[in-house]
Amino acid sequence: MATLIGGPSAVMQATPEVQKICDEIKHHAETKAGKKFAVFVAKSFTTQVVAGTNYFIKVNFEDQDVRQQITQKLEFAKNVLTLRPSCR
Repeated sequence: MATLIGGPSAVMQATPEVQKICDEIKHHAETKAGKKFAVFVAKSFTTQVVAGTNYFIKVNFEDQDVRQQITQKLEFAKNVLTLRPSCR
């Protein structure tokens, strides 16, 4: 089945690039949670291309999986990553 324009991609296994994104936003997640995470590992993800790319990443930390939404703005916006509130 083809992905609709602006729709989410199929679920894919996490890649080194996706783990790198998680590594970059880990401190933001820790700040929002008010604690440090010993483990913060990307398991799977989908993407949605809009005015940039939304990454919906299933992240494992502290023996639970939580979906994080991370927005990567377009290149002219200097590739800024933004962590959105968690979705379960």
